[in-house]
Amino acid sequence: MNLAAVSDCFLGLQAAIVAALETLDGGEFRVDAWTRAEGGGGKACVLEDGALFERGGVNFSSVQGASLPPSASASRPQLAGRAFDAMGVSLVLHPRNPYCPTVHLNVRCFAAGDIWWFGGGMDLTPYYGFEEDARHFHATCKSAVGKELYPRFKRWCDEYFFIKHRNEPRGIGGIFFDDLNEPDFDTCFSLVRSVGDHFLRAYVPIIERRCGAPYGEREREFQAYRRGRYVEFNLVYDRGTLFGLQSGGRAEAILMSLPPRVVWRYDWKPEVGSAEEKLYKVFLKPRDWA
Repeated sequence: MNLAAVSDCFLGLQAAIVAALETLDGGEFRVDAWTRAEGGGGKACVLEDGALFERGGVNFSSVQGASLPPSASASRPQLAGRAFDAMGVSLVLHPRNPYCPTVHLNVRCFAAGDIWWFGGGMDLTPYYGFEEDARHFHATCKSAVGKELYPRFKRWCDEYFFIKHRNEPRGIGGIFFDDLNEPDFDTCFSLVRSVGDHFLRAYVPIIERRCGAPYGEREREFQAYRRGRYVEFNLVYDRGTLFGLQSGGRAEAILMSLPPRVVWRYDWKPEVGSAEEKLYKVFLKPRDWA
């Protein structure tokens, strides 16, 4: 178990993604280093009001504590009360153009004494769906983890990013996994590294295709409405958000995942036959995109 190597890898991943996104957007990320009284800290990289991204955050954290928070030990009751080491990179990008999808990436590593595990994944949340984009994103996810693991991780993602109180998916999914600790540390670390390395090739071509699409107030209003679902999931269900807040992480960095402009409408329904209705009928249904 080489946690120093994992930390170096995650910091390198953060730096590479930030550099690529700055080239894409033309703006610069604000970088904030933070420390945590109980142990550890992190580096938050945030871009707001850019030419392409209305908000984007690429965060690294490495924290230690005397007792695992409830969100990390709920499925591992035998580890409750153990000291822990946790590190990861978490990314959320909210483009301004409604035809560009929101995206999320996370890679993480936990250790509690002699017990360790990895988790992570990436998923896409479009506002207007395009089959070409969905197929590209999922094909890249499949390449990241291999054809044997992809069906399981794809299904896990569909189940995890499901908004139960709305009875609808958050987006079109991708891959998600947790509790990865077999067959050995190096194999699991290699897979997580592959997920991080595939992120830019999964997302950048989609942004480059869609960023010049014209849009108006109708599309922006629908984007803001659908962003409300993103907020609901992150604040009610997301394990990373819960772990960060329960472990005393920096709230500003944790909540950078929330979009800057959101609306809620009472009992709103999309117009029949509209592009907005197509998102619900075609894209927010689990499919074998790859």
